[in-house]
Amino acid sequence: MLREITLGQYYPGTSILHRLDPRVKLTGTLVFIVSLFAFSSVSSYLAATAALIVMIVISEVPPGFMLRGLRTIFLLMLITALFNMFLTPGDPIVKVWKLQITREGVEMAIHMAFRLSYLIIGSSIMTLTTTPNQLTDGLETGLHWMNRIHVPVHEIAMMMSIALRFIPILMEETNRIMSAQISRGADFESGGPIRKAKSLIPLLIPLFVSAFRRANDLALAMEARGYHGGDGRTKMKPLIYKKRDRVAYLIIAGYAIVMFLMWKYGKIKLPFLP
Repeated sequence: MLREITLGQYYPGTSILHRLDPRVKLTGTLVFIVSLFAFSSVSSYLAATAALIVMIVISEVPPGFMLRGLRTIFLLMLITALFNMFLTPGDPIVKVWKLQITREGVEMAIHMAFRLSYLIIGSSIMTLTTTPNQLTDGLETGLHWMNRIHVPVHEIAMMMSIALRFIPILMEETNRIMSAQISRGADFESGGPIRKAKSLIPLLIPLFVSAFRRANDLALAMEARGYHGGDGRTKMKPLIYKKRDRVAYLIIAGYAIVMFLMWKYGKIKLPFLP
């Protein structure tokens, strides 16, 4: 449910990650995500795991709160794993009738589970330690050079910021609507998957209506305040790199090098596969 989503929420704090420049955190998150899909050896995953643990510790965000977001993608990971195990051709491990689980399918399922989990956790670290305004400023400043090729960087950054701001608002709205529907006798828990899916209709329809109404109110408010895009706009708090940001860039570069070396020279076979 929406109330389990942690991606897009901000957790107030004064840790070193909270105080880093948003451009550094955006760069680090991008490098981390690329490394997950570019390097797939077991040793690379061990390095990524160590990096995640360090980031969670220094962020001072409760690990339980951060890991809660994985519940929302559990079904997606399960479906993806099953499709990979049964539909990937290769050496069969288990064969039942016309279905077979292959060694390559199991490896791919494990890779996808790690990648999806680490993708959510890594992105959550960035959003939990960065306000939507900081993300917008970081995106707009970091990608400012793309204006030369007529890419609307400010508009893209603004849309992403608004989308992130709407996540906690939609969570609160979902809880409010669910409480109202339950008080009227709605049941969201009992029954099979089909019945549970049908029971969500009284929840989703008012949620969509509320979301469109809020979007319309926001558009009218922006027009009333004279918003006409990013041309000529100045920043109340301009982004300026500090010493800690430069050190963080060096750490990010070191992480990328370590991931490459672990992938190139530190390959480890999965012990439970033939």
